[in-house]
Amino acid sequence: MRIAVTTPTGNVGSRVTQLLIQAGVRPTLLLRDPSKLSPETLERVRAVQCDQRDTEAVIEATKDVDALFWVDPPTSDPDPIAAYAALGANAARAIEHNGIGRTVFQSSVGAEKRHGVGEIDGLARTEEQLDRLDTAILHLRCGYFFSNLLLNLDQLREGYLPTTFPPDRPIPWVDPRDIGDVAAARLLHDDWSGRLVQAVHGPTHLSYTQAAEIVSAATGRTVKAVEISDDDLRQVLSDQGLTTDQVEAMVRMSSGLREDFTPENERSVLTTTPTSLGAWAHAVLRPLLS
Repeated sequence: MRIAVTTPTGNVGSRVTQLLIQAGVRPTLLLRDPSKLSPETLERVRAVQCDQRDTEAVIEATKDVDALFWVDPPTSDPDPIAAYAALGANAARAIEHNGIGRTVFQSSVGAEKRHGVGEIDGLARTEEQLDRLDTAILHLRCGYFFSNLLLNLDQLREGYLPTTFPPDRPIPWVDPRDIGDVAAARLLHDDWSGRLVQAVHGPTHLSYTQAAEIVSAATGRTVKAVEISDDDLRQVLSDQGLTTDQVEAMVRMSSGLREDFTPENERSVLTTTPTSLGAWAHAVLRPLLS
């Protein structure tokens, strides 16, 4: 089985890569800098230096591939939604040109809304482009990554977790490694077809208030959820040097999900994954906050 993996050093892609290697597959890894891989990983994979923004490079790197794990990597483009749409177009061209039979795409809860959800709109554009292909496509609609808390280390040290989302409204939180588990299982299983959507919701929905309580218990630090306004977030992001489009793309990811949004996928045995926020926070956050 020939499987290609994008963003193989990321939170999800690294887990997919590990599981494929352990399953006896020698995956093709697309990444800008193969030297970021450990020597023992390099021995067990086909590492291809590839910028996913380069259409011809993506096509060449995915020749003779049976299945593809595609992630739109983080972008610093002044217009992130357009950048994600362009990445999706590259994926679609490579899949069609090389006759790739199965593709698992890392999308997000909210992509089903299609418009008005900031950067997630870019993932929706990728979904739409992949859906036009006559091949098997699976969109993994992922919840809020536990690892996003790493962006708030300074605030957590000061005892608060900022959010523009209503602090008491539950949302799905998920360990990125569990997303990797689901993706790898789908890539290794070849008896599916058509256009599929599968959410990855983590073990339970949590509000920011509950998340702060869990982080407090796991790290030994008292943390409270604090609601901030969209304008507060705009100011923080602008102070970091982001463009207006970049700022709005990030702000709308939460504001767009506050407004008239009903997820396409309800929580079920298919969408529920095992790792709790408490276990992750104890293993990952606690050492960083001690």
